[in-house]
Amino acid sequence: MEEIMESLSNEKMQFAVLIDADNISSKYAVTIFEELEKYGVTSYRRIYGNWSKGNGWSEGMLLEYSIMPVQQFSYTTGKNATDMAMVIDAMDILYKNKVQGFCLVTSDSDFTRLAMRLREENMFVLGMGESKTPLALTRACNKFIHLNLVADAGDSAAEVRTSSGEKGSRTGGYGGQTDTAAADEQNVTSLAEVRQVILALINENGGKHVDLAQLGNRLNDKFSDFDVRNYGYSKLSTMIDQELTDLHVKKISNQYYVERRSNLTKEELEREICRMIEKNGGMVENLASLNDELHKKYKQLDFKQFGYSRISSFLRSLNSVTVHENEVSLKK
Repeated sequence: MEEIMESLSNEKMQFAVLIDADNISSKYAVTIFEELEKYGVTSYRRIYGNWSKGNGWSEGMLLEYSIMPVQQFSYTTGKNATDMAMVIDAMDILYKNKVQGFCLVTSDSDFTRLAMRLREENMFVLGMGESKTPLALTRACNKFIHLNLVADAGDSAAEVRTSSGEKGSRTGGYGGQTDTAAADEQNVTSLAEVRQVILALINENGGKHVDLAQLGNRLNDKFSDFDVRNYGYSKLSTMIDQELTDLHVKKISNQYYVERRSNLTKEELEREICRMIEKNGGMVENLASLNDELHKKYKQLDFKQFGYSRISSFLRSLNSVTVHENEVSLKK
């Protein structure tokens, strides 16, 4: 992700920023434009809504951020005319060929098709909205920023600096909650999904450690909404050490790498399986019981670290055992 952002910054990518005032609170104004600075410069700044009704976006705020308001009356009850106005303007701007990217600031899934259409024209689509945004829209963007989580993280980091004079690694996302299980209540990439990508990359590297920067790029490529601030952290290394207990970040010659905490090899696990089967009379009738015993001995055991999704697949890869339906026995 750092390489992408550096490339965007060097090229001074021109963005068109289109804000859905009916859907996005004005409290995110600072966050929106602070995040945009990381990606490029904004040629168009437009905000859409029915200005005959209060929506929190004051005249002073629009002047401060040089945003042009676009009036859109609600012609019919229950219909959102603002969406159509944004789509029409987006396509007009697209065909003027004056920008290389669009920033769609909305949590409305109705804009999913617009994001997809802009990407078809090789536009970089940056989405911004709250974490309630449906996955369809977040996945349709090249990058999606959850404004509520990022804003909360920034507020908490500022509090840490004020109280201790130092910047903390844990920023306290999810509205100040410290329980990262709250991520599951949001439409954000789960830590379980993050872990699987890390393990897959380690497997691709022959089970050895992987470069932290390379890992960060892989996560950003895989998940358009990945951002350590979503989980209450400011550093990827800290998030891994704190949240993914079976993984570890280590430093070698000023380079950071991620590896498994356990040094358990496939050969060692195979020997232990054989010992368990032999102790049970040469055969185990239920794979589930063998699986339970293995996890009692190896708390962080995950067969995915060896490239298999199930214990049955792992056992079939071993030369010393035979699997028949739900039974496993030693080869004679």
